[in-house]
Amino acid sequence: MDKKAIMVFGVGELQKSIIERAHEMGLFVVGIDPCPNAICKDGCDVFEVVDGQDFNSTVAICHKYNVKAIVTAATDKPLVMMANVAEKLNFPFYSVRTAIWSTDKFQMKQRFIEGDIPCAQGRLISSANEVEDMDFPIIVKPRDNSGSRGVKLCRSKEELQISIDEALENSRLTTVLVEEFIEGREFSVESLHYGGKSEVIQFTEKKTTEFPYNVELGHKQPANLTDDQREKICTIICKIAECMQFENCPSHTELKINDHGIFVIETSPRLGGDYITSILTPLSTGINLEEQLLHIALGESVDTKTGRVEKASAVCFFSLPEGEVKAIDTEICGIINWPHIFAFNIKLKTGDRINKITSSLNRYGQFIIQANRREEIDALIEKYENKINSLIVVV
Repeated sequence: MDKKAIMVFGVGELQKSIIERAHEMGLFVVGIDPCPNAICKDGCDVFEVVDGQDFNSTVAICHKYNVKAIVTAATDKPLVMMANVAEKLNFPFYSVRTAIWSTDKFQMKQRFIEGDIPCAQGRLISSANEVEDMDFPIIVKPRDNSGSRGVKLCRSKEELQISIDEALENSRLTTVLVEEFIEGREFSVESLHYGGKSEVIQFTEKKTTEFPYNVELGHKQPANLTDDQREKICTIICKIAECMQFENCPSHTELKINDHGIFVIETSPRLGGDYITSILTPLSTGINLEEQLLHIALGESVDTKTGRVEKASAVCFFSLPEGEVKAIDTEICGIINWPHIFAFNIKLKTGDRINKITSSLNRYGQFIIQANRREEIDALIEKYENKINSLIVVV
């Protein structure tokens, strides 16, 4: 085989973009997924069905196709397996220990505290009776899940046990993480860690649903931050990389900012989802993080300077009232041709039921825009959201 082979863990919608990027770079893509009907299996040069815990089969497939590197995108689930495979085959990657810390929110918090990273105070519980000394409201989280699944704000002890049970339904563990609630604006930071250094590529500003669920409804780049805030965040990212031992990886770090300072919510040594790194960051910076990750995985040099631009981009997920879709105006088909629209997708049809959004899995579509300045983005989102909502009749 003349092409270098790279293995992509997970062959779902979240990995579509990095599979396409690998092909554009002339790589041979070996995709693995436990689901035989994985959405993007036909986009791979080779697709193999492998259980997520099957280490021996995964290594055997790497040998079979002479795989030179491993990657994934926008998911935490395979990170520990990937670290084990990388250790076995001597691929550029972070340690198994880092993967374990990164996929258990409680161990991550312990690392933050040891590394003097500002974060919410929290602990593990399995029953509402274990929080007598905590002040409400508090946040309940599964230790081992992502995408806001099972994450909920509780304002009373009566709500707490229900939320604990819901979090445990989204976990393989027997305890959940409870944290003090931190008010503030929400952001994420998209970074790369290679050659012993950490480099922040972009700052992302978030919009979320109202509590008790806290699901992301939109992302804007660049975030509205002061130069001082950006400098402090960059310092925090370097401290996170040190205490989590991030190396040969990207990172997606979520944080809040209020009058008391900057507080890290969580981090992960992977690319961000919700189109943040696959589309928004290339649109706003000119830097393709998926391409740079592939270079890192292959042990090649990284270039975050060539082609750098300073523009703005955003994704806006539809926020519609609960009810039944009675009609959708045909004008909606022309949205892709509106000025500044980069992409558009709707997952609704007449007769569908719209329920409350409780995780990233039950959103109803989105549009992505690009402009020269952040101020333009804010105006465009308000204008287009109002127009789209007028085209969808919900009763």
